[in-house]
Amino acid sequence: MEFDSIECVSSSDGIEEDEIPQLHPHIIRSQFSSSKTTTHKNNNGSSILCEGNNGGIAIHPATSVHELLECPVCTNSMYPPIHQCHNGHTICSTCKARVHNRCPTCRQELGDIRCLALEKVAESLELPCKFGSLGCPEIFPYYSKLKHEAACNFRPYNCPYAGSECAAVGDIPYLVTHLRDDHKVDMHSGCTFNHRYVKSNPREVENATWMLTVFNCFGQYFCLHFEAFQLGMAPVYMAFLRFMGDETDAQNYTYSLEVGGNGRKLIWEGTPRSIRDSHRKVRDSHDGLVIQRNMALFFSGGDRKELKLRVTGRIWKEQQNPDEGACIPNLCTEYS
Repeated sequence: MEFDSIECVSSSDGIEEDEIPQLHPHIIRSQFSSSKTTTHKNNNGSSILCEGNNGGIAIHPATSVHELLECPVCTNSMYPPIHQCHNGHTICSTCKARVHNRCPTCRQELGDIRCLALEKVAESLELPCKFGSLGCPEIFPYYSKLKHEAACNFRPYNCPYAGSECAAVGDIPYLVTHLRDDHKVDMHSGCTFNHRYVKSNPREVENATWMLTVFNCFGQYFCLHFEAFQLGMAPVYMAFLRFMGDETDAQNYTYSLEVGGNGRKLIWEGTPRSIRDSHRKVRDSHDGLVIQRNMALFFSGGDRKELKLRVTGRIWKEQQNPDEGACIPNLCTEYS
């Protein structure tokens, strides 16, 4: 297959040729059937002149390639199809529909013109993950970058606080401080817990009646949730644990919860869910200790007019036995 080549030289009004930065040309190959000169205008007013010849594509941008690939509407990186108006201004496919087919720069009709040259430039790029400042060392081809970033282990976490739609994001140390200082969440050290929940009128159960406690155990942080909500027509109480980290690391831990009274008890044992899963997702999957209201009142004793539940539990870490190849629990003692 034969390839025609395009040499792209950037220019802008009032700048002499010798004032253009002499950058090392970025050479890529592209397939065009015409050697016609094409002008692609950057959204800040500078332009890229593309002229067909028999060499590679040499780009001396007036701005960085990353800026050329930035959509002027949403400011995100543009991915094919990249559209342009008759004057050469570019826009991403998502925003093209939002601006009602009008160029946001010159207000001309956009039509269905593809900026093939810019798409070819994008194909040649390799970019670092945007979470590099948080520790991700990976570099990806331009078109693979978004897929990686959506699941990158270094991407920030959402605040696990369930009482409001908190918009805080960050790494685990930041969120622990945020929960303590901003949400006034109780912090405990140790891998066992014993909590008593009291409600004066258990028949007035509303959605999102909740409590949150954070535990520091095995050098990791865990969120213990306890709440009351309507399940269909019946109110229920639920307790569950979330791990402040990724799902892969959460698989290394197991926890148990126990509630009881009057010689009866319920026990739940499972793996904590990562805070990558939202609080609502975990709750709605019933992945935890679920207690029906009648059972909760039975455990409370007395005349059943007041809810008094004591929930106990522990967290342990599975360790591999090198001699037998089996997992054995590593229990952590409770701190006073």
